[in-house]
Amino acid sequence: MTRGGEGWRAIDWRAPWLAPYAALAGPVMKRLDRGDSVAEALSLGSGPVRFVPQAELTEDEAYEAFIRRTGRVPTRDNLHDLFNGLVWLRFPALKQRLNELHAAQIAAEGISPARGPLRDALTLFDENGAWWQAPAELVHALQRRDWHALFVTHRALWSQPRLTLVGHALLEKLVQPRTAITAHLWVSSGDVGEPSGITAASWSVKPFLPLPVLGVPTWWPANENPGFYDDAGVFRPARG
Repeated sequence: MTRGGEGWRAIDWRAPWLAPYAALAGPVMKRLDRGDSVAEALSLGSGPVRFVPQAELTEDEAYEAFIRRTGRVPTRDNLHDLFNGLVWLRFPALKQRLNELHAAQIAAEGISPARGPLRDALTLFDENGAWWQAPAELVHALQRRDWHALFVTHRALWSQPRLTLVGHALLEKLVQPRTAITAHLWVSSGDVGEPSGITAASWSVKPFLPLPVLGVPTWWPANENPGFYDDAGVFRPARG
């Protein structure tokens, strides 16, 4: 997607994983349609950050440190940064918390070719993460990689979980859904809008579980057939 391009037209805002963002996306899409850049289209009013052209980020400063220092998010004209901006608009406290931890780690250790465990985890979640509140039966089944129990035996329990996709690369990939697309899931008892449970100590160990997104009941028509979950290349057994 380039300025004036129409890559965003492929987005189906009726997709269930986009439900948290659909209302926000309406005015953004109108601005893109009139030829605004992604940064301009995301500038809907007050908020913790402003979206600016990528050129404002200088080569001598890390992306995360720049955001923390200036309150500005360098934004390119592509789908990846469009979804990043929408997550910032919808869940600003979450994005600020991830950025705060990134910037603190950069300030303490500087920039090196290896990000380190904490920044690796923060990046993984920021790009590919999902936030999950769920009954214990579902959490335990996912921990065991017992896909049949998770999606078939306990299927009725999926009316209770709160699953929110927040990784902007994950949302971008789902513009063209494929069964293998997998989220890095963080199980939390708190709300995605109040991310106080994200700490440097707890996240340095990458506390995520893999969830093939199209396996979520009601999210993809094909998974109404229990045989959908027999694909061991996607629904992989736990390692022995």
